[in-house]
Amino acid sequence: MTLVGVSLKMYFSHARTLAWAREVRDIAERHPAVRSGAATLFVAPTFPALVPVRDVLAGSGVLLGAQDLAEADEGAYTGEVSGAELREIGVDLVEIGHAERRSLFHETDERVAAKVHAAFRNHLRPLLCVGEAIRSSSASAVADVTGQLDRAVATATADGIAGPLVVAYEPVWAIGAPAPAPDEHVVAVLGGIEEHLDDRPELAGSVAIYGGSAGPGLLTRGRGRIGGLFLGRFAHDPAAIAAVLDEVQALDTALPDEEAAAEASAG
Repeated sequence: MTLVGVSLKMYFSHARTLAWAREVRDIAERHPAVRSGAATLFVAPTFPALVPVRDVLAGSGVLLGAQDLAEADEGAYTGEVSGAELREIGVDLVEIGHAERRSLFHETDERVAAKVHAAFRNHLRPLLCVGEAIRSSSASAVADVTGQLDRAVATATADGIAGPLVVAYEPVWAIGAPAPAPDEHVVAVLGGIEEHLDDRPELAGSVAIYGGSAGPGLLTRGRGRIGGLFLGRFAHDPAAIAAVLDEVQALDTALPDEEAAAEASAG
């Protein structure tokens, strides 16, 4: 299964968000990659749009994501939205630790860990964003981002509530760039994250996906070595989402044939 998601950040008006969600719903309902289970889609609109987008997506199989959550579950926290309320309205997963939250709102590792804890205890799947600030080797990047991952889940792990999460690898130097990180770098770092997750049994069932100027073409170039994409501005046109799903479908069809051919050749 390939996970494909979109964060709308704060780019759309409310009306445009709903119109976009309807187009995404229609794509999901008819696309063979979604209907077969080869791909799972999620979308993360702004807080005011969560309930109406939920209603638009009902029955389509598209998951609902939130772009943030509060550390606390209730109380005098003006302007915040709790994980408890997000779960109540039908949110499936919640984005935590994005580079913009860290740079613009000064979120620290401690705050990220507290939000991951809040997600887990409210039965939301954390969509944890990790990424190195400066371009470096893939080995250095793996060490950096797996360290971020470990710090983010430390509190939840200590309390015994950690579980499956989505790790979105978004190198900070690639966010907003004209193109994503080089293909082999993406594949190598995602592979390193996946190996690290395999060594954390309390996180069993977790997946790693790529963000950071991700768009159509990357999955095809990755030839099945990229487990999913976290899309941004390239998905403002729903046709780009359809194009990514086309790639998922093509890979899902081609890879078993390639594996069979390789086995036959080896035999």
